[in-house]
Amino acid sequence: MAAEWPILVTLLLPAACIWAFVALADEVIEGETSTIDSAILLALRNPADLADPLGPKWLEEMMRDFTALGGVGVLTLIIIGTAVYLLLIRKRRAALAMTVAVAGGMLASSLLKLGFSRPRPELVPHEAFVYTTSFPSGHSMMSAVVYLTLAVMVARVQTDWHARVFVLAAAVFVCLLVGVSRVYLGVHWPTDVLAGWALGSAWAIGCWAVVLVLQRRGEIEAPGETDPAPVN
Repeated sequence: MAAEWPILVTLLLPAACIWAFVALADEVIEGETSTIDSAILLALRNPADLADPLGPKWLEEMMRDFTALGGVGVLTLIIIGTAVYLLLIRKRRAALAMTVAVAGGMLASSLLKLGFSRPRPELVPHEAFVYTTSFPSGHSMMSAVVYLTLAVMVARVQTDWHARVFVLAAAVFVCLLVGVSRVYLGVHWPTDVLAGWALGSAWAIGCWAVVLVLQRRGEIEAPGETDPAPVN
């Protein structure tokens, strides 16, 4: 039992994230978050010109770069690159598990987004092109799903704890940048981003728990373990 406590803890975390999303969604539906959402969006704009985000022009351009990290094109390239890397170091089952986990998370993100019809913010002009509804933030959720899922998958096949911490911290930092950029560019309410983070984190942590179980069963390569090289 003592050896399984990490799994028990990681099962509680996604449950907490899902509860947070449900509570947040209920508040959004009832309109209880409109005041704080509006206040944050307006605080990020020049009061004399709402079409002008706070800060210099280079910051605005950088925020567009950050928001692209949560786009479908960039995320797809990262998934493919990570899968190829795992295959090259003979982590075939880990590569398969990672691909299934990420693909499932992206599908869940798309389906959940279709279930809500919250309009995009019209309080300030949009600084990026948008074509879907607002809740939850697809960029925030998919970045959390992809970066956090990849991070926990890669961390589980690393033997050096320094490398594990770095990979996880880098993934969290990128997710934060993506979410903040969506609000800064005026294309999402802050609560959209929080909801995306909550769901994406729940998915990633749940995948981590599953990987822990499968590694203990020997169905996915454990840290320091590889598939045997093919025999010619």
